[in-house]
Amino acid sequence: MDDSINKHLHDILDAINEVESFFGDKPKYFGEFCDDLCLRRAVERDIEII
Repeated sequence: MDDSINKHLHDILDAINEVESFFGDKPKYFGEFCDDLCLRRAVERDIEII
C-alpha cells in the first residue's frame, strides 16, 4: 500500500479512537454533547480529519 494512503488511514483511525476517548464509558447524551462547546469543537475537528 502507498505510504500516503497508509498515513491517511492511520490518521482516520486515530481520529476515531480520539472521539471515542472523549466519552469514555459514560452514557452518551446528545443534550450534554450540545451543551459542551469544547467537546463539540474537538469532535468536529476529528470529523474533518475523517
